Amino acid sequence: MRLIEASSAGQVIVNPLSGERIVIGGRAPGGGVLVWELILDPGGAVPSRHAHPNQEESFTVLEGSMRFRVGRRGVDAGPGETVRVTPGAVHHFANLGGVPARVSVETRPALDMEAMLEVAAALAQDQQSAGRRLPRLLDLVLFMRDFRHEVAAPYLPAALVGGAARPLAWIARVIGADAHYRDVRGHGPAIVDPGE
Repeated sequence: MRLIEASSAGQVIVNPLSGERIVIGGRAPGGGVLVWELILDPGGAVPSRHAHPNQEESFTVLEGSMRFRVGRRGVDAGPGETVRVTPGAVHHFANLGGVPARVSVETRPALDMEAMLEVAAALAQDQQSAGRRLPRLLDLVLFMRDFRHEVAAPYLPAALVGGAARPLAWIARVIGADAHYRDVRGHGPAIVDPGE
């Protein structure tokens, strides 16, 4: 398995399932903003609708054309146009055109977004190499648990998702069922507090 390493500006993260290439630009002074570039292949799309409960994302199209879905609103954007996604807004995006789209993205506050992007890509690489159509359910639960401040399932109350994820993550850790996820993520056992 590929280990996830601490990244730095210029690192490229590749998600083979979505057609995303993410180039980390770094954090703005003070670490409050993560700046990154998204290069999305023709026909590529973020894997699923999602929300960032505590973060705002700003997407500025540099090249190509993108279609965003923010809540119920569809927005097509071309070079020079910016789409802002407020915290908690369910969104999705895809490349509309026949050429790669290049988009400058700012995520504020940064939180652990860089690690979330890395782990999502590692899980996608694992899923692709195993020939699975869908991600492993336990991996998905553990991912959502680890990055609950950075990403949320659309339309489901956070308390419901957290209420289900906490005991599953704790049981998985106790019986060692989280070993695959930890291996893909590239770190030892996560410390999970079932009372959190």
